Amino acid sequence: MNKKRVIVAGGGAAGFFAAISCAEANRDAEVFIAEKGPEFLSKVRISGGGRCNVTNACFDVSRLCESYPRGGRALAGAFQVFQPRNTIEWFESRGVHLRTEEDGRVFPATNSSQTIVNCFLREAEALGIKSALNCAVEKVERRSEGGFNVAFNNGEWAECDCLLLATGGCRTVSGGSLPVILGHTLETPVPSLFTFNVDAPWLRALSGVAVDNVEVSVPSMKLREAGAVLLTHWGVSGPAILRLSAWGARVLNAAGYQFVLRVDWLPGLQGHEVENELAERRQSQPSRFVSNTPISPLSNRLWEALVAASGIEPGTRWAALSAADRHRLGLQLSRTELPVTGKSTNKDEFVTCGGVTLKEINFKTMESRVCPGLFFSGELMDIDGITGGFNFQAAWTTGRIAGRSIAERLALK
Repeated sequence: MNKKRVIVAGGGAAGFFAAISCAEANRDAEVFIAEKGPEFLSKVRISGGGRCNVTNACFDVSRLCESYPRGGRALAGAFQVFQPRNTIEWFESRGVHLRTEEDGRVFPATNSSQTIVNCFLREAEALGIKSALNCAVEKVERRSEGGFNVAFNNGEWAECDCLLLATGGCRTVSGGSLPVILGHTLETPVPSLFTFNVDAPWLRALSGVAVDNVEVSVPSMKLREAGAVLLTHWGVSGPAILRLSAWGARVLNAAGYQFVLRVDWLPGLQGHEVENELAERRQSQPSRFVSNTPISPLSNRLWEALVAASGIEPGTRWAALSAADRHRLGLQLSRTELPVTGKSTNKDEFVTCGGVTLKEINFKTMESRVCPGLFFSGELMDIDGITGGFNFQAAWTTGRIAGRSIAERLALK
């Protein structure tokens, strides 16, 4: 080989960003992206409901690291090199204008993920990066003189000086077979960022109802999150649920996704304050129907369902509400218990907890500590963030460092 070659296994966010970073830093390198699927950047296309949540405007590295249930400590140094501020500058400098929403999420101003996809494809073409679809790396062999022999699913082999694995989260242990072949170990992969299936017909009847601020918990597992939830035809979703699933990924998996979820619909009020509010309603609005007078900020529809779920008969007026009724309604408002019977993937997105063990990777370069010339970026490693753009930021950061490190290594050969 005359030109130094790097093969990137995986044409997703992490793979493309690493390939572009490498080609920018070393124009003599021959970079090839092998994507096993029928399209590049598929997760970028569907993320954020098709809008692409590029990153999060969290510029304090210590706070940023707290958004990663796994990998935050390892990423601390990497974020000093390339963090959300750098991501925003990178896209803006290439004509992709971004906007930041109130909760910190950053999206392209076009509100279309295609803008991000087009940016990457345009950059890759300008840099002469070669690529192929439906091209899976199936086998890798280390060469005695350094570098790798790589076998593709079409039966062809290729040589490369450096290999970057950016194949995404391992849905199964077999999905991490390539790093294992090269001497790495895997933390068992399990799903993260998922929604909960709830076997409660009254709740499912509320599909489409969103509540801006609730507290959700799994007391038996000491999990607790606060934020918005969305009621669906299968159960519960929304940012608070997704964060809970991320932090509890392993214990929820160990429980077979069978547990009791507790919801406090009025987290601003203590239990006794809720009952005091109900008693006050009995005094101030005795002739009104209980089901027609919700406590703010609960919607009429949700309030009516919670009143019914607490066993209060339809048509009951506040004057007729007994102390026992008030107690049951107070419990329903502050600690509704929902039987979770399974999980569902969030909007066709899939994030995993687990992957290549982090201690086997040098996070200053993203190079393997056990196999020289092998690099990693993205979710193949045991890194995952909560919802809000943090998983993409990990992809940009690790891809940037890996690509630059590969460029430097090839320049020294």
